[in-house]
Amino acid sequence: MAFGLNSDDAAAFKLLLCLAVMYGLMSMLAHSIVHMKFVKPLAIDAPLDRFSEARAVEHVRILSQEIEGRQEGRPGLREAARYINGQLEMMKERASDEFRIEIEETVVDGSFSMMFLGHSISLGYRNHTNILMRISSVDSRDTDPSVLINGHFDSPLGSPGAGDCGTCVASMLEVARLIVDSGWVPPRPVIFLFNGAEELFLLGSHGFMEKHRWHDTIGAFVNVEASGTGGLDLVCQSGPGSWPSRVYAQSAVYPMAHSAAQDVFPVIPGDTDYRIFSQDYGNIPGLDIIFLFGGYFYHTSYDTVERLLPGSIQARGENLFSIIKGFTNSSMLQNFYKQASPEITIHQDKDDGAIFFDYLSWFMVFYSSGLALVLHKIPIAVFLILPFLLNLRNFSITSCLATFSDLTKGFLSHALGVFLAIVSPVMFSILRLLFTNYSMNWFSHPYLAYLMFVPCSLVGLLIPRTFWSCFSLSQDISVFQASREVLSDEARFWGAFGFFSSLTMAYLLAGLSGGFLTFFACISMLAAWLSFSLAAKHYGRRSLRSILFFVLPMVPYLAYSVYFGGFLAQFLIEKTGMMGSIPPPYGYFIPDIVVAVTIGVVTSVCIGPLIPVCGHWLARSSILQFLLQIIVIGLAVSSQFFPYSIAAPKRVVLQQTYLTSGPNHLENSSYELSVVDSNSLIFLLKHAPDVANELQTDLDLSFETANLSRQENWLIDSNPLNSSSHSTQMGVKCTDAWGCHFFHLFTGTFSSFLHVLQKFEVSCQGINIKERYTFPLFDFQ
Repeated sequence: MAFGLNSDDAAAFKLLLCLAVMYGLMSMLAHSIVHMKFVKPLAIDAPLDRFSEARAVEHVRILSQEIEGRQEGRPGLREAARYINGQLEMMKERASDEFRIEIEETVVDGSFSMMFLGHSISLGYRNHTNILMRISSVDSRDTDPSVLINGHFDSPLGSPGAGDCGTCVASMLEVARLIVDSGWVPPRPVIFLFNGAEELFLLGSHGFMEKHRWHDTIGAFVNVEASGTGGLDLVCQSGPGSWPSRVYAQSAVYPMAHSAAQDVFPVIPGDTDYRIFSQDYGNIPGLDIIFLFGGYFYHTSYDTVERLLPGSIQARGENLFSIIKGFTNSSMLQNFYKQASPEITIHQDKDDGAIFFDYLSWFMVFYSSGLALVLHKIPIAVFLILPFLLNLRNFSITSCLATFSDLTKGFLSHALGVFLAIVSPVMFSILRLLFTNYSMNWFSHPYLAYLMFVPCSLVGLLIPRTFWSCFSLSQDISVFQASREVLSDEARFWGAFGFFSSLTMAYLLAGLSGGFLTFFACISMLAAWLSFSLAAKHYGRRSLRSILFFVLPMVPYLAYSVYFGGFLAQFLIEKTGMMGSIPPPYGYFIPDIVVAVTIGVVTSVCIGPLIPVCGHWLARSSILQFLLQIIVIGLAVSSQFFPYSIAAPKRVVLQQTYLTSGPNHLENSSYELSVVDSNSLIFLLKHAPDVANELQTDLDLSFETANLSRQENWLIDSNPLNSSSHSTQMGVKCTDAWGCHFFHLFTGTFSSFLHVLQKFEVSCQGINIKERYTFPLFDFQ
């Protein structure tokens, strides 16, 4: 046999190759879905009764390019408000007599307290602008329940805000135009709230809920947001109750939602206007829909119209228009006051939500939490009664206990494999970092994370099968009239099934909504085992044809798990560039470990269900040696890649700190520099030496000798820093900024610091340092 392989090893490599091709095709499909390759954007000359991405992008271009700086207190925000108002007035002028259109520009002020990242924040604000448009039929009443669409037109400091949230405003303008020009008169009023102060702790939405007369007519809302420049427009939060997600499931043209996002969102360090409408200042049913990809550019100067992912706005717009129709036609739409009535409250208390997920953005699977209480218990019930079912012919308590013992061994074997699938890439990541000069090599090249960590994780999954090839059985072979091989295969399979069914039950008991994935795995495994058992009678248990019949029923689940896992890994990789780190040496390892753990979990979910049957072929020394060679190649290749690029920039934070005595006397000011990922300032100065030269800083800077900033310099002061007409005062209990070390640079005048900024325009392997300052500095007034 070629390459010194026997027939069994050759068959094993054939199986490995077929699986690699299958997962490769699934990965290509998942990549095309999450990057909106399947959505065709409509041109600017598209029919007026269709949503056009090109028309929406033109709004984004004007807001992010022609209008400079949409931050509160800057002229650009006022100019953006005038532009939005002008667009709405033009729609009103050409609307038919069937419409009643009202446009208002309101100025809000107020104060409130909120919990943010575990800290109590008190906020006082004044003179922030909101723009509203109410579209209804001519015979509508002011008290009719309405649907609110909310999006903010202010942008983060230092960012053009094309994605966050120019895309939101543009989508809303185009949807409003579509309602008017298509002639569809909504049966219930639709209110568009163009919110002028979201980035400053959700002030605009709070002002609307506290001050505006329309707030008590809201019966449902959709909050559109962006954590990037496009991609999946995911429903991250839904509620109260299951009605909003049910409307979405029935209406969305390109469904992108899964209830597991609601389990994760509360631990993400951020918030949206959703909490103001649905939690803090209202109990209004609604959806929180967010662009999740393009996070490399989130809140940076790179958030430009050129970075928008084609197809994303088209999908959002078509979904949004269809969802508005779904809400306005629903008999459950009630205004805010009626929702507070005892009858509605009792109904909502009985509605604990729902389980839902989109299948590859093709269709939605939706079922109530009550049904989930029944369905998600079935797998674990099957696993527990299986010892009795397998011993019906020769029933005895002893044989049942022996069978249960073997199934438990199979369960523990698979659990050990999953554990090693997570630990192995972690060990590899630590080993790799010991021999490289920087971490996060995969940051601008996400495929490197899969190249490095998937083979490691697969080896971990196969280790128990390799060292436990001879399954120690408690069952009596003579009683079952079956070979040891058959009983061992059954114990391994049903043990793995028990593992996934236990996870499903754990999700259920914890009150989480993500158990649909493991439930899907359990159902698919049952169908696959039935197919495999029938095929084994004709082709034999060790035939590759029988393996094919096992894999085919699993394909729908495997495709979804690749889609789900790939989305999760990509989102996490993009966010590692802004998640901060603890000080070296431990902080240096954390991002790689986090990504390694994620890839390990994803591999266990995507490949784990195949191991009980395919493991006979894959857990061979020749296969393991081949995987180890791929691991070594991955180590060598990944070390040659620089972590950052123009498409995935490194974030650098500059801050000017003022020392005052009293509210009106400035004593001194200083300037400080920091990074927000695990590659520290030492890395920055090493690879951009011109920065160190301009700062007159030694290239051998270390944390032991550097002049570090004081922690309180990076806390939000309780004293107001701005006394202009647009003001916000904040008081924050002790909160550390990203948990990073900050270097004190120098003191001096603002003009001298601007001179240093101009000198920062240096290149670092394709990275323009000057354009990576996340937060610009403002002169003290």
